[in-house]
Amino acid sequence: MMAWLKATGYTRTEIGFYGLVFLAFSVNFLWSPLVDRLKVPFVHRAGQRRGWILAMQWVMAGACLVLATVDPSDGLAPIKYLAFVIAAAAATQDIAIDAYRIELVEAGDDRHMALLSAMATAGWWTGFSGLGALPFLLVDRFPGGWPAQYGLMAFYLMVLACITLFLPREKPHVPANHSDEAYVRRAQALGPGVLHQATFWFGAGFALWIWLAIGLPGIPATPLNNLLVFIAGLLAFVTCARLFFREDSVSASRVESTTLGPVDRVMARTLATFAEPVRDFFQRTGVSLALAILLFIFLFKIGEAFLGRMSIVFYKEVGFTDAEIGTYSKLISWWVTIAFSLLGGWVSARYGLLKGLFSGGIAMAASNLMFAWLAFRGPDTTLLAAAVIVDGFTSAWSTVAFVGFLSILCSKTFSAAQYAALASLGTLGRTFLASYSGWVVDLMGGNWPAFFVLTALMVIPSLILLAFIRKRVQGHLDTLTAPTDNA
Repeated sequence: MMAWLKATGYTRTEIGFYGLVFLAFSVNFLWSPLVDRLKVPFVHRAGQRRGWILAMQWVMAGACLVLATVDPSDGLAPIKYLAFVIAAAAATQDIAIDAYRIELVEAGDDRHMALLSAMATAGWWTGFSGLGALPFLLVDRFPGGWPAQYGLMAFYLMVLACITLFLPREKPHVPANHSDEAYVRRAQALGPGVLHQATFWFGAGFALWIWLAIGLPGIPATPLNNLLVFIAGLLAFVTCARLFFREDSVSASRVESTTLGPVDRVMARTLATFAEPVRDFFQRTGVSLALAILLFIFLFKIGEAFLGRMSIVFYKEVGFTDAEIGTYSKLISWWVTIAFSLLGGWVSARYGLLKGLFSGGIAMAASNLMFAWLAFRGPDTTLLAAAVIVDGFTSAWSTVAFVGFLSILCSKTFSAAQYAALASLGTLGRTFLASYSGWVVDLMGGNWPAFFVLTALMVIPSLILLAFIRKRVQGHLDTLTAPTDNA
């Protein structure tokens, strides 16, 4: 899309602002509870998850067909709206695919969860780096230019939809509609006034996080401003929870005497849809263990993110050419990631997800030291290839264990919402803290070896935390398999 707009003559500024439509991938957790709750008309017989996947593939195919008929020189608005539809549908498809993968595995079965996580990681990289390169390879070799490529993409998506129909059917999904009436009764007990306040704070938190995700238009998107807006949104959600779940204002007599109107009942059911996955996670895991797990998720990949954010800058400053950077950091990295994702899945399946996290975290930190060595040696392509291969191996290994760990923590009933939220928390840690990576390099006076040693040390806090909670986490995972073992 960016290449098509550039070829049409749009400026860098226009293309850059156009890219905001893809922020749907960063905020898809905000509507992920709807994928748990709602059935898609006409295709829900294929299964709750497959139905959503099919529907989103059809939406993307239709949008691509329309894009094939649009001329960018007539204006950017139609393309922007169609691109937003594609991005939103693709982000929703990601939610449904993750939920589908989680529901194929029995609760607590970390072996098969690790294998499916490896397949998911390898598949994502194949689509992103491999199939994503096809339009660039074909656009100059066949007539029709970019419009023809979007027509071809629509065809690919329809073929993919046919393949989706033959995927194994997940077990029947029972949405947690039973919680609706409990929330309605609580709203009656609290009274409309408290319900309206809770809904206001929920909406405020939702709006603040959307504003954060789209780059804080209207104010400078500095790391400090990002942090302040994130905390403000979090406080809004906490205020909503304190209002709605406090017991001192609940009056049993009000349940019978208070009648909620249709709008108030919708408010209560909306709160149920978005609050119940969070309540379920903390209730099943325990508050203290849940908070420790969330902190681990936030911290685990920070060192890798610091390295990744500054890698291209480092390559350029050391003296590598653009061709060398493209060959070694992109093409080689793609194949290495796919191959070692599968190997990482086998390791985690063989020795368990927790051991996979420990060993993957240590290996990930050690691989960063190769870049410190490269900084001493200078533009050595052999060492660069070795560093990229080792980094791809350890990154894939740790990612598979990490994805499997997040997946096995999720309830089958709320798998879409809980996995999307946990994954977004990990992304938040990498995105927010890694935004300081350039500042850290400058603070060190451009000392790249010291910077890479620091990134290696960044994994230590998360591994220490995991060591402290390891037995409790394993005990929690064991309880997930207990019903199956007793059956």
